[in-house]
Amino acid sequence: MTVPALSATAAPPSFPPALPPRPIELVGFDADDTLWHSETWFQAAHAEYERILSPWLDLADERLHERLLATERANIALFGYGAKGMTLSMLETAITMTDARISATALSRILALGKDVLSHPVELLPDIRNAVEQVAATHRIVLITKGDLFHQEAKIAASGLADLFTRIEIVTEKDPAAYARVLRECCVSPTRFAMVGNSLRSDIEPVLALGGWGVHMPYPVTWAHEMEHGVADDDPHVQRIDTPAQIPRAIAQLEALASVKNSAPD
Repeated sequence: MTVPALSATAAPPSFPPALPPRPIELVGFDADDTLWHSETWFQAAHAEYERILSPWLDLADERLHERLLATERANIALFGYGAKGMTLSMLETAITMTDARISATALSRILALGKDVLSHPVELLPDIRNAVEQVAATHRIVLITKGDLFHQEAKIAASGLADLFTRIEIVTEKDPAAYARVLRECCVSPTRFAMVGNSLRSDIEPVLALGGWGVHMPYPVTWAHEMEHGVADDDPHVQRIDTPAQIPRAIAQLEALASVKNSAPD
């Protein structure tokens, strides 16, 4: 069939007007204890660590947990987050608190604890895949996690979720600067970004500081370092949920709030 040529005076073809941007254009997901179980493995390692040190220390008096936490915090700048930093801090704390009396055999057992955490299987939280898929059907989604690069890459690959994300970021620290860089590279305003995660300190507070939104889904166990934050219980930019199945609805509720705020006059 021959298509007639347009005359010189014919009107140019018309196109539908571009749709306005969504109130929330990009949704970020944390990884550990948001997509899959993680902290329970660290807690199990800590419990075994205490059993290993018990021949040298009176655990009721020595406040081993507090000493280990202080060492881990001090070492974050050197070792970063994750199982490798935890293992090195365990070894350092054990040597210090026993005045170097601890045996090489016990140190070897502590090293094995760290290897066990690094090699544990990836077990997704119930309903999380369906929740992520639902959000991905309506929004661009990114994975933003911190920790040891090799360990995080291995867990992401084993999770079977990597293909759902348009971008995957493994950062050394989850602070406003890190989030601002990711959003800038994604060409998204912070006011049109929502982050889903279990940690108010790392997943929610830095995003709120930029003007964004958060979905807080607490995990049953939280590392003490992540418990310190400045997020108010009644912050209107945060939706608080209990299970992954509630994530899509929480994003929809934030989007309704963002629509009102983004359309309000300055």
